Amino acid sequence: MGIKAFLSKPLAAYTHRQNQTWLQQPEKVQVAIFQQLIKQASGTSFGKDYNFDKIKTPADYGQAVPVQDYEGLASYFNRVKKGEPNVLWPGKPLYLAKTSGTTSGTKYIPITRDSISNHINGAKEALLNYIHETGKSTFLNGKLMFLSGSPELEEVGGIKTGRLSGISNHHVPAYLRTNQLPSYETNCIDDWETKLDVIIQETLNQRMTLISGIPPWVQMYFDRIVAKTNRPIKEVFPDFSLFVYGGVNFEPYRAKLFQTIGKPIDSIELFPASEGFFAYQNDQTDPGLLLLLNSGIFYEFIPAAEFYNPNPTYLTIGQVELGVNYALVVSSNAGLWRYSVGDTVKFTSLKPYKVIVSGRIKHFISAFGEHVIGEEVENALRKTMSQFPEAEVVEFTVAPYVTTGGGQSHHEWFIEFAQPPHNLAAFEKELDLQLRKLNSYYDDLISGNILAVLRVTSLPPQAFRNYMKSVGKLGGQNKVPRLSNDRTIADALG
Repeated sequence: MGIKAFLSKPLAAYTHRQNQTWLQQPEKVQVAIFQQLIKQASGTSFGKDYNFDKIKTPADYGQAVPVQDYEGLASYFNRVKKGEPNVLWPGKPLYLAKTSGTTSGTKYIPITRDSISNHINGAKEALLNYIHETGKSTFLNGKLMFLSGSPELEEVGGIKTGRLSGISNHHVPAYLRTNQLPSYETNCIDDWETKLDVIIQETLNQRMTLISGIPPWVQMYFDRIVAKTNRPIKEVFPDFSLFVYGGVNFEPYRAKLFQTIGKPIDSIELFPASEGFFAYQNDQTDPGLLLLLNSGIFYEFIPAAEFYNPNPTYLTIGQVELGVNYALVVSSNAGLWRYSVGDTVKFTSLKPYKVIVSGRIKHFISAFGEHVIGEEVENALRKTMSQFPEAEVVEFTVAPYVTTGGGQSHHEWFIEFAQPPHNLAAFEKELDLQLRKLNSYYDDLISGNILAVLRVTSLPPQAFRNYMKSVGKLGGQNKVPRLSNDRTIADALG
């Protein structure tokens, strides 16, 4: 056993013991974080505008401060971008995380000296937890590859600015840098496909043990290696034993990814965002993600069904229930205040608090009143594919087709198959049935003959790759939206 693997075990055990303190009193920890956030920010522009000095409880906070998304806080974010101090958090941010949101355009999310540890320690704890849980640490002695955005940073208002994954790259512990791939120079390549080719050159003859990234882009990396070597990944990288991922639901990609690898390996799901590192999978037998309640973030939850109501319900951690779809709202030491992240979650456990990411609050189809969400289409596809084991899906998205002439309106699924089902019509019928089981409103619309059964449009190879490239979002941390309430993406694909 190498020195890194050997030393990681006592560190993992220590981290596990430290975490037990907050795990045993999560509600108390959240109240303490809330009080500290309000106290520290009371002298900021935002704190003065919303009378933080008079706020004593989360209930007071809910009365004083509205829930807002990036657009709602844009006037404050713009002041931060200009270099003004003490706007949302004391001083200036350490970084601005630049992200091209699907609903807000380019966003600049502050990362402060107080909040940077949340991003860095979250991923580190996920790996240490895995080591403690499984006893497996030898992967630390091999090469660790992180498919990410460029680490090059620009300056905006005197603040270092770049992609979150690039910012995080600057904080990889020194003892892991000798293991890290790709090289800094390669990571700085802008063009994704050029970068991918160079990454393959750098990694092909290395002892790869851990690979991390968003599943569709990792799949592209694997596919090119298989095409180049004519061998499965398990032969190219025989010591590859741990896959770390996040950003999208893994289920639509799981079968094809592991078929490409050619053997089962362990995996860890993460829940990172520019707004914070929220959760990680802490049990190899449980897909639920442990919500990090001790990391400078105060959480609130809005039942997703009420999100667009004038006066929705706002819940703190002690009030949530299992199986309910909640919109995630955070306040943090990055200077985010009742900020709607855009993600929806469901709790799978309350002791400890564990979630699954169920979708995006703004990604839905309700052109006919059905309000179909991402979790439902992903589960419908997963269950359908279990009935058609020959089918392999590369990527997909769903849009409404609203008829203005003859024929009926329906949902149109755009699917790029690696291997199509033997009977596409039967596949469509089963997919529609599964979605009807998951969404009663959709079922009523089909039963009432208001909507026709969904239709699948099978796309040619590379269709999604070409689309993402055309909109400047190929590779890195970019994701294809699962659902749209209009046909912007559909028309571009069609």
